[in-house]
Parts: sequence; structure tokens; C-alpha cells
Amino acid sequence: MKQKPSVETELKLRIPATGPYHPLLEALGFHEVHPAQPEISVLWDRNGELRSQGSALRTRSYAGQSRLTWKGSKVPDPLLKIRPEHETAIQDAGALEAILRALGYAPVLRMEKVRAVWERAELEACLDETPFGCYLELEGEPQAIRAAMEGLGLAPDRAEPRSYPELYLAHGLG
Repeated sequence: MKQKPSVETELKLRIPATGPYHPLLEALGFHEVHPAQPEISVLWDRNGELRSQGSALRTRSYAGQSRLTWKGSKVPDPLLKIRPEHETAIQDAGALEAILRALGYAPVLRMEKVRAVWERAELEACLDETPFGCYLELEGEPQAIRAAMEGLGLAPDRAEPRSYPELYLAHGLG
């Protein structure tokens, strides 16, 4: 995973399956950085503090790496999900978990999916297979996201405004 800006701008789109999007992404100049593999994410909170603020604290294991991410409240936008984000690598997951627990945080939601990551200069595309369907996430500058969505033949009505934690809970998986 490459270094991300301090503001995340992304769009999640519902798709019927991930396979048909491999050649479409290649045709738009994307290359596969990480082939499909399991990703495990855990949300942490302290008595609902972060959730009540619209923030999130997540640990994620994917592609042989572990990362800690803080996400702030969403900025209103009719199509895109825009929010502050800070992320760093984790060298010792057990030590980090002990620190989080000592600070009063506890795991509140565990999520598993299979993710493939594709990139081109100004945009990242993730093909996700979850227990409740398949999604394509586009992350980068708003105009690049909209152009890629159009290039992939995906209409705005395919946009999924809910986050993965919201979807997990909505499908009784939390």
C-alpha cells in the first residue's frame, strides 16, 4: 500500500462480480499491485466515543502488512466519501493491541473480505469480495474517480454510500 494523503476521497460501487473488471481496469491503464487475498480489519472504540463522533480507529492486516488507521468525520458530498485519514504501519500487532487496550479501547467489529488492489498514477482501485456482495472502490482525486467510473461504464446509481462497518452491521455480521 502506498502512502495516502491526509484526506481520503473514495467511491464504493456495487458490482455483480470482480472477475469481469480485471480486463476493464487494464484497459483504463491500471495494473494489479496485490492479487486477490484475504484482508482482516478490526474496529476499535472506547465506550462508543469514536462512533458518536463519526470517527473510526482500525487495524488492518493485508498483503503481509499491518496498519493502524484513524478516520475522521465525513465531509458532505452527494456521491463521494471524503474524510480525514491518518495511517501508519504496525511493526508489532500484539504490542499495539496491548497499548490500545491500556488506553481503554476494545475491538468492536471484525471484518473479513478478499481484496485485490489495482493502481495507476492518480488512482487506486480495489476489487472487494465480501460476505454480502462485490464492490469496486475507487480512491483518488474526485475528477479521476468520476472519469474512471464513466470509463468502467458504472452509473452513479451503483454507488454504495454506506461504509463496510455499516454494511457488516446491516447484514447482521457485527
